[in-house]
Amino acid sequence: MAHLTCVGQTKDEIHGVLTRLEQAGIENIIALRGDPPRDQTNFVPVKGGFSHASDLIRHISRNFSFDVAAACYPEGHQESLNLERDLEYTKLKLQMGARFLITQLFFDNRFLYSFMDRARKASIDAPVLAGILPILNTQQIRRFTALCGSTIPPEIDAKLERLADDKDATRELGIEIATEQVRELLDWGVDGVHFYALNRSYSISKILTNLGFPKSSPYDS
Repeated sequence: MAHLTCVGQTKDEIHGVLTRLEQAGIENIIALRGDPPRDQTNFVPVKGGFSHASDLIRHISRNFSFDVAAACYPEGHQESLNLERDLEYTKLKLQMGARFLITQLFFDNRFLYSFMDRARKASIDAPVLAGILPILNTQQIRRFTALCGSTIPPEIDAKLERLADDKDATRELGIEIATEQVRELLDWGVDGVHFYALNRSYSISKILTNLGFPKSSPYDS
């Protein structure tokens, strides 16, 4: 699945990227607004660019035949006034042509259960895939969650603090946490799981093996 954001590109440039993806045989795209640069607090599109993910999704749907995924936020998007408004924007993405949703990373499954309850009551019936990020190191995951507004539960944060200087042990902890999280989600009946691999396959392979999926050939890139 190709990831496409509105960051740093005009509409024409994005259209060109989509054309090349189509020519390459890509069928699935997750369409995102993207985060503002580190030195900015608000997202400002380039001149002639898209301002919102819903605008990008609408352009894709009107001009191409990709299956489009959109992001959703179990804990609410940082820029939304409240959870109800956040859900309205999620619904808009689906109305613009998104076929399914992938969540922002989360570590407490209760956030997803609550989101799904609110989404179904709002007549959102599209599949929702749980976005799972296996922890690789303490600094990185704290930076990621601060950026996106996801919560690290206190018991996990305490373990991360103890292992802050041991990257191998932290990676193994991340595998353990993600394995248990996904196992619970599968038992609950989640529509699907999307791993944020960060171009690293080792943890994903270990998690899948722990869950009883066919063994793959793990390598760390």
